[in-house]
Amino acid sequence: MNTGQMSLRLLVDKWLAPTPAMPVRVTRFGRTSANHKRYVRVEALRSTGLLAILFFRHDDGSWCVFPPSIESGRPAMRVY
Repeated sequence: MNTGQMSLRLLVDKWLAPTPAMPVRVTRFGRTSANHKRYVRVEALRSTGLLAILFFRHDDGSWCVFPPSIESGRPAMRVY
């Protein structure tokens, strides 16, 4: 995967389309409790109300709007 296409800045531009009249701001960041992966919450105030999106950092360095899967501790079935 080309991580340049999934940078946090590009995703914020894609999902929130900030402008000088409607800026975005980071309101929370940290690590998830389940697998200690990084996340960032970004908010934008729109005419329809507050829009907030969580972005999650994946192992390949990309940012996505869905959390990375938790490999350990997840029930799994395998056929040998």
